[in-house]
Amino acid sequence: MMHDICNSPVSLSEQSQLDDWNGVVHGFLSHGKKTPVHLGALLEANPNFAMGHAARGLFMIMMGRKELLAVAHEAGKIANQKLREHGGNARDRGWVDALNFWLDGKPTGAIAAMEAILQDAPQDTLSAKVSHGIRFILGDGTGMRRSIERVLKAHDADHALRGYALGCHAFTLEETGDYGAAERTGLQALEYAPDDAWGLHAVAHVHDMTAQPDTGIRLIENNCAAWDHCNNFSYHVWWHKALLHMDRGELDVAMALYDTQVREDKTDDYRDIANATSLLMRLELEGVDVAGRWNELADFSQNRTDDGCVVFADLHYMLALAGADRTDAKAEMAARFARDAAEIGDMSVRYKDPGLAAMDGLNAFSEGRYNDAFSNLAAARPTMQTIGGSHAQRDVFERMTIDAGIRAGRMDQAEAILAERLSQRAGNEDRFTATRFANLADLRRIPAQ
Repeated sequence: MMHDICNSPVSLSEQSQLDDWNGVVHGFLSHGKKTPVHLGALLEANPNFAMGHAARGLFMIMMGRKELLAVAHEAGKIANQKLREHGGNARDRGWVDALNFWLDGKPTGAIAAMEAILQDAPQDTLSAKVSHGIRFILGDGTGMRRSIERVLKAHDADHALRGYALGCHAFTLEETGDYGAAERTGLQALEYAPDDAWGLHAVAHVHDMTAQPDTGIRLIENNCAAWDHCNNFSYHVWWHKALLHMDRGELDVAMALYDTQVREDKTDDYRDIANATSLLMRLELEGVDVAGRWNELADFSQNRTDDGCVVFADLHYMLALAGADRTDAKAEMAARFARDAAEIGDMSVRYKDPGLAAMDGLNAFSEGRYNDAFSNLAAARPTMQTIGGSHAQRDVFERMTIDAGIRAGRMDQAEAILAERLSQRAGNEDRFTATRFANLADLRRIPAQ
């Protein structure tokens, strides 16, 4: 039995195969470009490696694309077959179980399978990262923190992947509001793993949430090694940089970053669409004319109205459809949300609440029905975290809710949400907060007609 760079057993017997598996592990943790290359080479060399097939299936589901579910199901079929025919260790069985649960519409079951592995093997950084990633998709920030904190002791200074574990911890600290500890931990993660894009991005989140755009921009510019090797995650880092420039009032810089970096490659990955649509919406809320940029995003999103994989993704597709005024596609998306909300499963619960209300709110906002928009978006707020993503990513919906309230004349309610947003940022007033409080003050000075 060989052991990988997680210090965990792996059912391989040849060094070349182990090298490829370690390439998969390192690539997944660092958001590297060569993860699928290593996995493909490994499965070609050893088609009986059940955990490798399970990894392929899990990675496909994480892509959040309906057409990849068929690939995941095929990977699951093979993984189960290889496990029956050739056996495997507890880690192999746990990964196959995780894939089976998720294919059955139960990502929470997949998390439980990963946590069962970690209970006996807390040094298994890869399984910890997968649990972290699924919880991220489900918006479970507190669960993410509990999970990574259970395995930190097993990732001491001698563990080859300590930096990546610290990067995960930093992100969970930020998402649970412990900003000082998040910054310290994220910077420490970069010391152990200079290519830890997740740890870098956790600290960028801190600077976003604490209204420190100068510090955040310097962080990103001075740590290119942490993210210039990345797959499309690099676009997300550019997105963070654009947000920080917006907070400095440099809307033209943010728009330029959209054109030259965030949307340099016209991909249809939902995470890239989310970066783009949320940035365009933020710019529009600040009065920037984004011209015809919505159309390119809407062309992709129109092909995704029937996806139903991730609520977070679908709401960003809806932003694009609304921005380009694709009436028929918006109606198709809304109808599919209603169908998904009536189903049973972990995601169906999220389509029902907050999905339906959020969808109606976005549609109303795009049509200038700001009172309806505010009512629906405000109704969705209590459970919006469950759509997944981060506080920074979901903030576009928070901003739209506040602006809908202001435009609808529901100033007291909008102000209350603005105050809650400020509190979540530990009282750090960013540009959006300052301008909206000023807007409310100006409106209240205008005598009623």
